[in-house]
Amino acid sequence: MLWTRASLLSRVTTHDHARAVDLVIEDGRCVGARFLGADGVVAVARATCVLLATGGAGQVYHETTNPHVATGDGIAMAYRAGAAVTDLEFVQFHPTALMVPGQPRFLLSEALRGEGARLVNADGEAFMEQYDPAGDLAPRDRVSRAIVRESRRTGRPVFLSLDRLDPDFVHERFPLISDACRRAGLDLARDQIPVGPAAHYVMGGVQTDLDGRTSIPGLFAAGEVACTGVHGANRLASNSLLEGLVFGARAGCAMREDAVLARKVRRESGLETRDAARSPRIERLNVSTAELSRLMWQDVGLFRDRDGLSRALAVFEPAWRDLDARLRDGPSLDAADWRTASIVTVGRLIARAALRREESRGGHYRSDFPDRDDVHWKRRISESRE
Repeated sequence: MLWTRASLLSRVTTHDHARAVDLVIEDGRCVGARFLGADGVVAVARATCVLLATGGAGQVYHETTNPHVATGDGIAMAYRAGAAVTDLEFVQFHPTALMVPGQPRFLLSEALRGEGARLVNADGEAFMEQYDPAGDLAPRDRVSRAIVRESRRTGRPVFLSLDRLDPDFVHERFPLISDACRRAGLDLARDQIPVGPAAHYVMGGVQTDLDGRTSIPGLFAAGEVACTGVHGANRLASNSLLEGLVFGARAGCAMREDAVLARKVRRESGLETRDAARSPRIERLNVSTAELSRLMWQDVGLFRDRDGLSRALAVFEPAWRDLDARLRDGPSLDAADWRTASIVTVGRLIARAALRREESRGGHYRSDFPDRDDVHWKRRISESRE
């Protein structure tokens, strides 16, 4: 674990329950990050180089397999600092998340279907081949859309059934999934398991080169926060783990080289603090993250069109303008409002990117432009702060 290794380094200081909220840019270079401590104190950690490794943004959507902290903070910080972001229209929705009220949207792996599990409707009828010739083993985006279409057709839920497999084999082969279902009051091997799509992975992110460099000198990114381009429009399962290992290591080597040059032109690294209670205060952000995530799920989710995307942006654009104006005045936000700030920023960027791309490709599906258009759209699209 990273903590186990880092805790042994005498020069590493950790701050428990701290939230990185902004980047420090001086003379066009990233020279540190601001973070909000658990005690309400805003601090600035200065550094020769800064690496964003903040993970994904699934919490922008109402239904997601991501943990509570996955609100796209790194993308939001980088964008506000002026970095280019790329491919944010490409969001992967996993087709089979556990759909039990009051339970986390636990991911039920494709490996279940690989072993013979079937998607069935409420009458127990297998339906995938009606929507896709690859049936239950079609790509994630196509399975997700088929599940939604079947549920809309019947007006009832969709289930995953393992009734053709030996129960002992199922529980032994999939112990973690079996335990998750058991906590929800279900037997993975014997019961029909209610499933549905949920936001899972953002293929886009902060634009980087093959060494993790962003468009801002001194700022690097690795992992899901970054857009290296290796996932294209529709990530293959487990490739995110390989990406993190490969590009995390490459970014580390590049940062070490960059630091040698940067130290000659900047002051020493250190920590500066200011009491948030004495900082200019503002009223709470007047937007609801729950309402924003539901709007994203409805209009910027599996099925998109111009009307829905425009409807979403009619909410996100004024929310972003209000947020941007307040942050330019240098106010302090509490942890809840910083979370909202990330969701506003990233939700707006995803909706803008989805509206721009007038075709369907990978995880991005426009019902008003259902075909792939290589002539006009076989290219990546980036956006920087205006």
